Order: sequence, then structure tokens, then C-alpha cells
Amino acid sequence: MNTVTIVLLVILVVIIAAIAALYFFGKKAQKKQEEQQAQIEAAKQTVSMLVIDKKRMPIKESGLPQMVIDQTPKLLRRSKLPIVKAKVGPRISILIADEKVFDLIPVKKEIKAEVSGLYIVGVRGIRGSLQAPEKKKKGFFKRLFKKD
Repeated sequence: MNTVTIVLLVILVVIIAAIAALYFFGKKAQKKQEEQQAQIEAAKQTVSMLVIDKKRMPIKESGLPQMVIDQTPKLLRRSKLPIVKAKVGPRISILIADEKVFDLIPVKKEIKAEVSGLYIVGVRGIRGSLQAPEKKKKGFFKRLFKKD
């Protein structure tokens, strides 16, 4: 065997090992995500709230309690989260919305939201149905890395 075939075999073995590792890590992450989803579903409550403001902002600027900020992984602290400021009963709360329902949440309107801790999981309108926002044109990279 010449050196070219040995190098190609080594590269092939490394690629196969990387694919196998990604497969097992993916399975483990999927199981963990399913367990977290089950916990969220178990702790879910329906709450009536008046949405004051909503925007995407870094977790440090969001106004969430310091304990929540400390518990987030270091990699997620720089990313922007969908934050909703709402009046729940007599007090104003800052909540994190799920990406799926963030666009459905109307500002300055009363809604019934399914909340699990600080996390908004689902939204329903109190007076009538919620209007889905008009779809914006997707950017080049959004279309390229479509998650469907």
C-alpha cells in the first residue's frame, strides 16, 4: 500500500467515527429534550394576562431574575431570547416565550397563555382569535438553513 491509500483510509475511519459520535450524541440530546418537554407539559397552567411589551433581547438586558441568568448556559447568554413583559394579576412579570408562539402574542391586548414557570408555551385570545402576523420575506441564510 502506498501512502495515499493509507491517508485516505485514516481519513475515512475518522469520518466514520465522527458520524457515529454525532449519531449517539444526537440520540442522547433528543431523549433529554423529550424529558424536558414532558416536564413542561406537566407543570403547565393557563393564566390570563395583559401583554405590555414583547421583544427579542439578550438575557442580561431582559430583566429576568439573576438566578435565572446564572443558570443559563454560557453559550446561550449572548443569544437573543423572545421576552414578554405582561401584567399577570396585580403584578408585572417578565416571561420567556416559546419561539412558536412569540409571533402570535399581541401587544397591549389581553390573552390566555399556557405558562410553565417563566416559560410561555401556548397562547389563546380572550376576545376572538389571535391574528397570525403577515409572513416576512425570508433572508438568504434562513432559506438556506430551513429547519422543516
